[in-house]
Amino acid sequence: METGLGMLGLAPAVFWSLTPRELQAILRGKFGVSSEGAAPTRVQLDALMRQYPDREA
Repeated sequence: METGLGMLGLAPAVFWSLTPRELQAILRGKFGVSSEGAAPTRVQLDALMRQYPDREA
């Protein structure tokens, strides 16, 4: 909400009518592409799977 209403200056009705994809497109257009949402690498995924196994070893 802070980003949509404050930083982007969207009216509340406009902000709340956006789909998640529309909001994402606005944010990418305004601020550029971020790697934060990138999928983990295989190495990172393997490390997470070791750290948080589905069942006890």
